[in-house]
Amino acid sequence: MLIWLNGPFGGGKTQTAHELSRRLPGSVVCDPEHAGFGLRRMLPRHLRTDFQQLKSWRDGVVEVLDLVLRKHNGPVIAPMTVTNPTYFEETVGRLRDMDHEVHHFSLLARRETVLKRLQGRGLGRAVPFARDTWAESKVDECLSSLSDPTFATHVWTDDLTIPEVADQVAHTAGATLTPDTDTRLRAYVRRVWTTVTHIRLD
Repeated sequence: MLIWLNGPFGGGKTQTAHELSRRLPGSVVCDPEHAGFGLRRMLPRHLRTDFQQLKSWRDGVVEVLDLVLRKHNGPVIAPMTVTNPTYFEETVGRLRDMDHEVHHFSLLARRETVLKRLQGRGLGRAVPFARDTWAESKVDECLSSLSDPTFATHVWTDDLTIPEVADQVAHTAGATLTPDTDTRLRAYVRRVWTTVTHIRLD
């Protein structure tokens, strides 16, 4: 089973992916962004654009996820924003064509909710000038594209906690999560740590 978590930047994909992995026995998180940043670093700075435009990224993501789905005995979770319908078909669509069980979710929220999350994540919480302005500039485009039925199943997260989002995703995918036994403090520390370890400086 593959659970692909789509959504705008700041939509909660990474946090939800790690919450699912924590409570879904045998699962692994395979983040397609790692492949993208690796390819991007190979290019001189003046050639660095959106790595999703590289066919090597789209083909590589399919190859790696296909391998993991065939060889790993457990659910696979992929948190990745994909808003281009062609790229979506060349990744999620191809994996479905390979007869893998693929559950795709777009984690959506109101524009103001996403912007608030972006402004509060990572270094931006402690360093006001460290805002992710690129991600903020993509919010409207992401929300508009991902609202299309092509990118269903839609999960509106404005009024949900991360564990509640994970519960809804798992239920829809037919997966059973272990109970959430985190205290509020432990949950907060866990999510801060997840955020910090996923800060991108390039």
